[in-house]
Amino acid sequence: MQPIHPTPSRWLVPTDGSFRLEQATTSPPQPQDEDTLEKRLKVLQEEIGDRQDLLYADGRFALLLIFQAMDAAGKDGTIRRVLAGINPAGIMVHSFKKPSSEEVTHDFLWRTTRRLPRRGMVGVFNRSHYEEILVVRVHPEFLEAQEIPDARADDPEFWAGRMASIRDHEAHLARSGTVIRKFFLNVSREEQRQRFLDRLDEPDKNWKFSPGDVVERGYWDAYQAAYEEALRETSRPWAPWYAIPADDKDFMRVAVAEIVLATLKSLPLRFPPVAEENRAHFGEMRDRLMAEGPGD
Repeated sequence: MQPIHPTPSRWLVPTDGSFRLEQATTSPPQPQDEDTLEKRLKVLQEEIGDRQDLLYADGRFALLLIFQAMDAAGKDGTIRRVLAGINPAGIMVHSFKKPSSEEVTHDFLWRTTRRLPRRGMVGVFNRSHYEEILVVRVHPEFLEAQEIPDARADDPEFWAGRMASIRDHEAHLARSGTVIRKFFLNVSREEQRQRFLDRLDEPDKNWKFSPGDVVERGYWDAYQAAYEEALRETSRPWAPWYAIPADDKDFMRVAVAEIVLATLKSLPLRFPPVAEENRAHFGEMRDRLMAEGPGD
């Protein structure tokens, strides 16, 4: 089993159930220089890419990165920028939207379980099984559509059961070699408003805007309550949450990249040894290649 110690970070959500969202900031602790952050991100991108090569060669661990946030917090851009240095052959990104008619007839973990990364790979979930204790909790009509026997949205025990299922599921994955890191991109209500206005006012951002975004904004307080409980009840040493300030996108991306790199560095990764029967032929193969000469 992987080490169950979460990657140290000031943004780590406590794993003892004491988290309160009001204590989590949405802004950097101090003003940040954009150029400095951009240079830092480039260094982190390269190092993450190098470590991912080693993760792939080692083949004993998978890395699962989960991103959850309110609309316009910057999930897509963060995933794209932080993981820009990874070989595309070593990463799988899945975006989970409204469940299909097939998915809704299975248990709520089924559709994400099918997309888990195999060992040696990095898997990214843009939204995830956590939608089932966030969006579905805010919109009880979605739960009704699942037609689960005796499931009631007004029953606290039902949601407690789902969170227990998530904890057990993630503990099982950790015991099987999947390293889990979960990121809540914590954007403020005012910053979200400004980003929605940008999508309306800037032609090249119009495509990002949906009237439904503003409708969902009306449920802000309900979502905040759902996030607080979800993070409090499911941040555990084997699958920790990180509440990343998201009002400054450059800072947010660097903060996420630092945690991803530190996580990869914490793993006992190594290049696999070469079988002696293969190594015995190295000299002969080198001689044959040298004998060809340049340009042959």
